[in-house]
Amino acid sequence: MDKQYVIGVDMGGTNSAFGIVNARGEILHRGEIKTNIYKTAEEYVKALSDGINTMIKSSGLEGHIKGIGMGVPDGNMYKGTIEHAANIPWANKSIIPLAKMVSESTGLFCCLTNDANAAAIGEMAYGSARGMKDFIVITLGTGVGSGIVCNGKLVCGHDGFAGELGHVIIRRYNGRPCGCGRNGCLETYTSATGVARTAREFLETRSDDSLLRAIDDRPVTSKDVSEAAEKGDKIAKEIFEYTGKILGEAFADFITFSSPEAIILFGGLTKAGDLIMKPIEKSMKENLLTMYKDKTKLIFSELPDADAAILGASALVWEK
Repeated sequence: MDKQYVIGVDMGGTNSAFGIVNARGEILHRGEIKTNIYKTAEEYVKALSDGINTMIKSSGLEGHIKGIGMGVPDGNMYKGTIEHAANIPWANKSIIPLAKMVSESTGLFCCLTNDANAAAIGEMAYGSARGMKDFIVITLGTGVGSGIVCNGKLVCGHDGFAGELGHVIIRRYNGRPCGCGRNGCLETYTSATGVARTAREFLETRSDDSLLRAIDDRPVTSKDVSEAAEKGDKIAKEIFEYTGKILGEAFADFITFSSPEAIILFGGLTKAGDLIMKPIEKSMKENLLTMYKDKTKLIFSELPDADAAILGASALVWEK
């Protein structure tokens, strides 16, 4: 038996999940550690390596692992570094050679990229983008991430940080403040956080009835908006129409610069289904140049939510 298995690591701000994956995209063994409880990168890497080594030993696959792929916040694939990751205490003020550290600690080849790029590679290896060479993955979660693939290759730019489409400015004047320090970024309107923010603005500036007004013991969430819209709530449906309109405008621009075969949507916000998809499709078609009309598919990811990040990270290794 040759080295037919890889390890994928999904580093989140709170937890790091990892698993052994075969070439068919099946996760055979899993593990998890906390991400944010450590004071230094060295402490985190030791804990992660211990967890990975324990998983490998218990699996009986020692000697058959090709390498480790990691999807990390603010990861630079060219350099194998995690750089100024705002939500990770031990990584928020420096550039850390994480891939090298993990490789030295585990004795296995290790590569990394940011989490949205990992999602794109995962879609190409195991998901909706199988057989495609030109596509864009948009992750609609707490933020808006993106992975761009052109001619079968991930677009990384000269410095490893290309493709931050969530931080394209789509509202130049009086745009919402973004955590990146600018105003009007796509993320501030179309992430789950952005949808919740739109809901608060609609409720404050309008007087019509809404199921969302009954939520008074906590902030309204995007899930609340989705549930209310499914029940026919007028304001909730208009929130998704507003969000979809902005996404459609942005997608029309994205198509202009890379002419992808598909834009693939992934993340918690996609659970709203047609509530978000139909207004995106309408707005995108209305804003496309004629030469691009009806050429780009708009589809949901086929990767299961619970496994997608590990699978995407693991797919990095098959590419090497």
